[in-house]
Amino acid sequence: MRKLVLLLGMVVALVAIPTTLAASPTVRLSLIHALRGCHEWGTSDGRSLGASHVVLLKPGGKLEIRVSCPMAFNVTQLAGPKLALGASPWQTGTSHTLVFKKAGVYRLMAMNVQTSAEMGLQTLGEDNMPVLTVRVR
Repeated sequence: MRKLVLLLGMVVALVAIPTTLAASPTVRLSLIHALRGCHEWGTSDGRSLGASHVVLLKPGGKLEIRVSCPMAFNVTQLAGPKLALGASPWQTGTSHTLVFKKAGVYRLMAMNVQTSAEMGLQTLGEDNMPVLTVRVR
């Protein structure tokens, strides 16, 4: 029985090692159109996550953001070690991959360039300015 428990412990350890040593996966999000507030964070398949969202990554982790909302966005970094955000504004249909090399708390805000009225979109309430918090540990 003791040998069986020891063998089981070794198998669990061997299975766990590759997952802890593997590179952090790429997290995929999107900026989506919503009826209330115009735009917010969403999953890569368009499921709503709200106007503010938190993502956890390991150092070296990547975040891919696709702009699915019909507006363009100026994305600014509010906190954390400096990131390469690329050219602004981020246009509809584009994807942007951010690499989080250092541990820390990063905050990004997406501000729409056009209003929902200018784009002819029906929304309820004022336009959101989605904020994304990325915790890298």
